[in-house]
Amino acid sequence: MNFHEVQFPTNLSFGSVGGPERRTDVVTLANGFEERNTPWAHSRRRYDAGVSMRSLDDVEALIAFFEARQGQMYGFRWKDWADYKSCPISREPAHGDQVIAVGDEVTTGFQLMKSYVSGEQRYVRPISKPVAGSVRVAIAGVEQFEAVHYQIDTATGFVHFNHPPDIGAEITAGFEFDVPVRFDTDRIVTNVASFRAGDVPNVPVVEVRV
Repeated sequence: MNFHEVQFPTNLSFGSVGGPERRTDVVTLANGFEERNTPWAHSRRRYDAGVSMRSLDDVEALIAFFEARQGQMYGFRWKDWADYKSCPISREPAHGDQVIAVGDEVTTGFQLMKSYVSGEQRYVRPISKPVAGSVRVAIAGVEQFEAVHYQIDTATGFVHFNHPPDIGAEITAGFEFDVPVRFDTDRIVTNVASFRAGDVPNVPVVEVRV
């Protein structure tokens, strides 16, 4: 897979702009009503890192990262400062934050998930790039321990238990996570405004499926 398990420098991503996007096909009928459909089961995120460049050192770090990824060729991890925890940003992840599955006494591997709830509606987002050392997991409210009860694959977001959880046992997790992305350009244009300050007007980054 064309993906590097390396995180874009967080001091550069802090202050960037972006967020989720959806694709909706809207058809207006002759009677004025609409039919709306989407080919996407999951949203995709886009960001612009250029707005966070503050110095020539930042520009140099960006160019080094860009060259190491060979432009759009290799994906990487991105910290979305507006959405990087299984819980509200102001709290620390806890093992009961998110329900990710229910045990069936057979399955041992489960994908990390994050639910977005508004009213009676819910969107469940697969989390494929958890941050190493941040994951906490529980079965039926009892916290489990990594390397003792389970292993976490930080490249896929799968939790693998040594023994399948009991039937009906709720499996919960808390974690921090990154977004798998790539540069959405093969070109970086810089503007050296002064001896000590630089500007990169546009550095588009787009989420990729992994």
